[in-house]
Amino acid sequence: MKLIECPRDAMQGLDHFVPTDLKIRYLNALLAVGFDTLDFGSFVSPKAIPQMRDTAGVLAGLELAKTNTKLLAIVANLRGAEEALIHDVIQYIGFPLSVSETFQQRNTNKTIAQALTEVAAIQRRCADAGKELVVYLSMGFGNPYGDEYSQGLVGEFVEKLVAMGVKIIAPSDTVGSSTAEAIEALFGQLIPAFPTVEFGAHLHARPGEADTKVRAAVRAGVRRIDGALRGFGGCPLAADDLTGNLPTEEIIQTLATLGIPVAINKEALQKALMLSAGVF
Repeated sequence: MKLIECPRDAMQGLDHFVPTDLKIRYLNALLAVGFDTLDFGSFVSPKAIPQMRDTAGVLAGLELAKTNTKLLAIVANLRGAEEALIHDVIQYIGFPLSVSETFQQRNTNKTIAQALTEVAAIQRRCADAGKELVVYLSMGFGNPYGDEYSQGLVGEFVEKLVAMGVKIIAPSDTVGSSTAEAIEALFGQLIPAFPTVEFGAHLHARPGEADTKVRAAVRAGVRRIDGALRGFGGCPLAADDLTGNLPTEEIIQTLATLGIPVAINKEALQKALMLSAGVF
């Protein structure tokens, strides 16, 4: 099972700016845990996401020599991707593509058609640079805007991405609207239909929901799950302060109950959990 730790997603909506040196200490603590991938920052407009304006500086302070954890950076356009690709230590570039027209405009100020054009261009750049593009399908389990949604629609998006050469796709429960039944049904449809794709689950949840959602994803065959320590973060548009990322420590506990081993340093995990209180 691949665990993707997402401090970037957890931090980006904070009202206060987390000092660069504190970000670096926290991320280095997370790098010591042994996660498969660390979603550490984003190369986006500082006006849009002020919290991420120091991503390049944070990256320079990361201690990467003693970790096997891979780095993922989020971008919202080709310009951001080209900035991220300058850094050899970044293995993954993440792009939020929405199945909701309304959310795509709100999130990246583009139509879905324009965003798909950007994804195609970013995928070509990533392939040329030997990097992997990770596409997050925002609003992958429904949306609050009344836009069209169905599991078939998500499948159509995946089909377009596969045609571009994208190999990692993560349907994202942007507003915490998914149920265990919906999670199992969506991944149960996608995973057999697209065997060349590595599907990830980027789920949001209210307190007490993580265990059920993780179990549903595992039953459907998901082997890549995103989380954030203590469940911090979540989409500001969720309009529910209790809807956050899946708490990583709860994901680990559920996987252990299911007999799925996760190779992490438990002592380092506890240190990161303690440090997280000062960050958030």
